[in-house]
Amino acid sequence: MNAMTELKQLDVGYDIPAAIGMDMADIQTPCLILDLDALEKNIRTMGDFAKSHGVRHRVHGKMHKSVDIAKLQEQLGDSCGVCCQKVSEAEVFARGGIRDILVSNQVRQPAKIDRLARLPKLGARTICCVDDLANVAELSAAAQKHATQIECLVEIDCGAGRCGVASGRPVVEIAKAIDAAAGLKFSGIQAYQGAMQHIESFEGRKQATGIAIDMVRETIDLLRAEGLECDIVGGGGTGSYYFEGASGVFNELQCGSYAFMDADYQRIRDDKGDKIHEFENALFILTSVMSHAKADKAIVDAGLKAQSVDSGLPYVFGRDDVQYIKCSDEHGVVADPNGALKVNDMLKLVPGHCDPTCNVHDWYVGVRNGKVETLWPVSARGKAY
Repeated sequence: MNAMTELKQLDVGYDIPAAIGMDMADIQTPCLILDLDALEKNIRTMGDFAKSHGVRHRVHGKMHKSVDIAKLQEQLGDSCGVCCQKVSEAEVFARGGIRDILVSNQVRQPAKIDRLARLPKLGARTICCVDDLANVAELSAAAQKHATQIECLVEIDCGAGRCGVASGRPVVEIAKAIDAAAGLKFSGIQAYQGAMQHIESFEGRKQATGIAIDMVRETIDLLRAEGLECDIVGGGGTGSYYFEGASGVFNELQCGSYAFMDADYQRIRDDKGDKIHEFENALFILTSVMSHAKADKAIVDAGLKAQSVDSGLPYVFGRDDVQYIKCSDEHGVVADPNGALKVNDMLKLVPGHCDPTCNVHDWYVGVRNGKVETLWPVSARGKAY
């Protein structure tokens, strides 16, 4: 049974929010919609940047959690593979046909290590991050048990204060242990700093990224002196990719949100003090007005259960006469001082943070020219283990 046949057997409104060919006005809300023209443009823009700077782009699958979108990024943006944060996410991408996967995180629980070691049997290059010598032995034992190879990146703490070791000699110590371990391969360095992506000022981001670049450069020199070369020097996100990409040090970018964009990323500024403009909004929460009993406010059907508000409330796309101001579990409150809205009107909301918002939905509805062109499942939804 092919995917199109399977979709036709699903009920709109119960199993899926829309059907291919449907007018946008008939989509069931609240749901995630994708502007396919904007999505494709964003993917090509990042792909062109990576190619023009001689670096690879390993797209961040934790953002969209979608095999279909990862494959589109390969097709249109020439991405080299995906990174994700959990072994279960990696399994979804491997089973879906992605052949180069980095778990850009530490894997420590025995059952998870065992599953990680089995991933190469699905045909996927399998890479993970390490920041503890004890983890080297754990990974080596599992790789030998399954007669597979796990590639390892040593993670540097380049400012996040989260995972990772200090740059320099601590990295060399772990890298040498990986290089000597059966079933493992030392493949390079992981140096991603998530918090710097959201520093609003251009100069602030540049300074933070510069510190990380210096750390990585020093460490690469020390590794080279020990005869260890880095196939991957990975990091960089939507807020800083142009610094890492032009550094001459990093050779893989790990951008995720660029493909969709969200309200939080649109707060950061470029070198002229303007909002970054190279990427367009492609992801929206489509919501409908369900009540207008109060003259100055409309109540919509997208509340907390349709989005994540950890980075702030969504904003209403393309309108300045109404404002999303509050939400509870199943309701959103939209200020409508001029009474511009009526029941069943639809609004497109740009979420504050796209990653966790996508994780609470089952489907993406791809729209072009006001019509539903495709439906893609959120393949790794809920894969948090």
